Amino acid sequence: MFRLTVLYDNEACPGFTGSWGFSALIETGTETLLFDTGWDGTLLLKNMEKIGIDPACVNKLVLSHQHWDHIGGLPEILNANSGITVYVPASFSENLKREIRKRAELIEVKESIEISDGIWSTGELGEKIKEQSLVLCTEKGSYVLTGCAHPGIAAILDAALCHGEVKGIIGGLHDDDRFERLEGMELIAAGHCTTHKEKIKELFRTKFMETQAGLKLELTTY
Repeated sequence: MFRLTVLYDNEACPGFTGSWGFSALIETGTETLLFDTGWDGTLLLKNMEKIGIDPACVNKLVLSHQHWDHIGGLPEILNANSGITVYVPASFSENLKREIRKRAELIEVKESIEISDGIWSTGELGEKIKEQSLVLCTEKGSYVLTGCAHPGIAAILDAALCHGEVKGIIGGLHDDDRFERLEGMELIAAGHCTTHKEKIKELFRTKFMETQAGLKLELTTY
């Protein structure tokens, strides 16, 4: 089972603090992964403390794209965890990659790779804004975790299909009206940076869920 907790989003569940940005924690049973770090590292660490997660226990950090509302908390995570492995799109700036290498193991991602057992990067997608998403493979199918989805829903889902039918999508769905690609999904959890959130909610009312800091999801694995 994958246990996914949204740590950072524009909105927040009671007891958590929301702010502009996105971050999610994935617990696999053998590893703990962090996907993006939000804008404010201090806020991120406070929300991690709320769910009893020590940042020093995070094994891997995946950064979706080089926008500050997704990488702003990186210094605080690196300060708290000297043994973490960081996965970034290969197109990240050389300056940022050099700074990360000083404090952590860095892996540059261009093509799709397996980051943890059953968790794959889509690889670097998009043209103007390069971005990677994660594909979480379960016995029911796969779930896609996005940062902002700048490359577009269609491109991300096309990349994810090699891992089986996509049952759900979680994260930001930025400025994309390819709503037909969401049909048939069991879960559409959208939040930060989702331009057409109300339209998506209207079209997929029984499948829609708004992501908020503190939201917990359990995805059954193989």
